[in-house]
Amino acid sequence: MRLGIKIVFAASIALILLPGRAAFAAPPDKMDLKEVLRQLDDAAAKFHSTSADVEFDTVQTDPIYNKDIDKGAVDYKRNGKAFQMAVHFREEALGVEKDKPVKFKSVPKELTYSGGKAMLYEKLTNQVYVRDFTKYESYLLLGFGASGKELADKWEIKYLGPETLTDGKASVKTEKLELVAKDPDVRKMFPKVTIWVDPERAVSLKQVLDEGQGQSRTCYYSNIKLNPTLSDSDFTFKTDSQTQYVK
Repeated sequence: MRLGIKIVFAASIALILLPGRAAFAAPPDKMDLKEVLRQLDDAAAKFHSTSADVEFDTVQTDPIYNKDIDKGAVDYKRNGKAFQMAVHFREEALGVEKDKPVKFKSVPKELTYSGGKAMLYEKLTNQVYVRDFTKYESYLLLGFGASGKELADKWEIKYLGPETLTDGKASVKTEKLELVAKDPDVRKMFPKVTIWVDPERAVSLKQVLDEGQGQSRTCYYSNIKLNPTLSDSDFTFKTDSQTQYVK
């Protein structure tokens, strides 16, 4: 369940700068934090929903190296301050070794969030883990059309300059930001979050979430669709009479 909690944060924070394609003028030659936040303010009003393919790489370096990879897709929908999220996990690779071929296996899991409640459904064991997330609602909202003001209200932000990333198809110039949560409870889970922002599209291509004690989670997003039509069924999963619920 703790892994599920961190994935909820990872999935939401990871799209913290994915509020929608903004129709603003081309960014100036020299970017700064003020300009990045201004672009977010412009884009926030245009956000309704988002879907994308996702990969979460969890790496532990202390006391020994270990890497796990989860792949799937995500859906987000926001209506004012209310929002829904679903992560559809499809495959995983556990105990990945350095410089060795990665072997994935099918592990269907559904992680949903709505109305203050996070639910992780593990289909293979037919169990649903339920956790109240109301306390962190304001932080999770940042991943769904957050404005620059909302971002600055919850995080201490440091501008780290430009950096070029490759999304598999083309090189993309991004602006690198370091976030430290103002809430001490959030800082315990993620002492630091680093994100790479494409200011021309107002999207975040990569995030590294420092979980402390030699563990980090890197999130990659691809095939991003802005404001697709999503139904309530995209944020639910089917269970049966044998499903066990664990709070």
